Amino acid sequence: MEVLILKFINNEASPEDIIAISNWLDQDVNHQKVFNDLIKTNYTVNCSQKTFNTDAAKKQFLQKIKEEKSVFFKARIRSYFKYAAIFIVFLSAFYLFKINIFFKATDTQAILREESITLQSENGSIQIINPINTQIITDNQGKVIGSQHKNKIVYAGELNLEKLVYNTISVPNGKRFELILSDGTSIQLNSGTSLKFPVNFVKGEIRQVFLNGEAYFDVTKDPRHPFLVSSSDMNVKVLGTKFNVTSYKNDAKTYTVLVEGKVAASDHLNHEEVILKPSERVYFEGKQLKVEPVNVRKYIAWISGELMFIDDSFAVITNKLERKYNVQIINNYEDLNSIIITATFKNENIDQVLKTFQTYKAFNYTINNRVITITEPKKM
Repeated sequence: MEVLILKFINNEASPEDIIAISNWLDQDVNHQKVFNDLIKTNYTVNCSQKTFNTDAAKKQFLQKIKEEKSVFFKARIRSYFKYAAIFIVFLSAFYLFKINIFFKATDTQAILREESITLQSENGSIQIINPINTQIITDNQGKVIGSQHKNKIVYAGELNLEKLVYNTISVPNGKRFELILSDGTSIQLNSGTSLKFPVNFVKGEIRQVFLNGEAYFDVTKDPRHPFLVSSSDMNVKVLGTKFNVTSYKNDAKTYTVLVEGKVAASDHLNHEEVILKPSERVYFEGKQLKVEPVNVRKYIAWISGELMFIDDSFAVITNKLERKYNVQIINNYEDLNSIIITATFKNENIDQVLKTFQTYKAFNYTINNRVITITEPKKM
């Protein structure tokens, strides 16, 4: 329900989602308190430890949902979405005004649209992870399985489990996160990444995790329990090593770059296996695994917050920019895709990055609510 409410607040809920929220609110008065708390959490932006009273506004809002529930499936649904969004933004703006905090309009829009890091339990329950918090992580029965220390979650590794129980952590665009598994393996998760992993590994079984996105692994050595990273079309098997795996669904290639140690990479189609040496990359080409030497620094620069491009096309760079800055790029200038760029960015914002790219080839762009539209420059 937290996910549905967040979708509703962000104006992304479907008609079915709205009905589900409304029915859920009718079931228990405590559900209304949860709804109220989520509004506070998402729209006060942690600007103050003070609280504000939204009871009257909440009642009006809930009443509006009940009154209009019967027409949610009609053509006017979009107007009610807008009503909800306007109401909540107004509530937030009023609170921020009271505590004398000023935001520029563009900054406020960016914050209100910001997605959250989530941790999903095996039973489907989802917990919002706030990177500024420190808290205990528990399982479905309330047992302590780990702890969050701001931008890192450490699993305790103290549970004596007989079967594997999985959690899934999802990191949205614009954020990064670190995860320490129960065996001590460290995993840095890049923007737009999700990882399914066991809460605790079971003796005698392989240590396996499932990756969608990009992650840097520093695997704890355990020869009796090999470590396996499974992505959409590649498995990477290790005993103890440091390597980077990139497997985004919207990228052209899945690849693994070895930093230290030795790994065996295999594909799901032909079950072909290749052994990597440090500073080598394995990827698919023509339905076969290919290995080539690479500059490792380029592939792990993201861990320290850098964007490093070495002879990369603008078409490839676009996806990385979208994940790094949590934006959508619409490129209406196809000639731009073929330019080759070498550059490194650390603290630059997206506007500064695009202005740098303009030195390679002229183009125009506009930024509107995190949507960047690129067009061909007008001819004089």
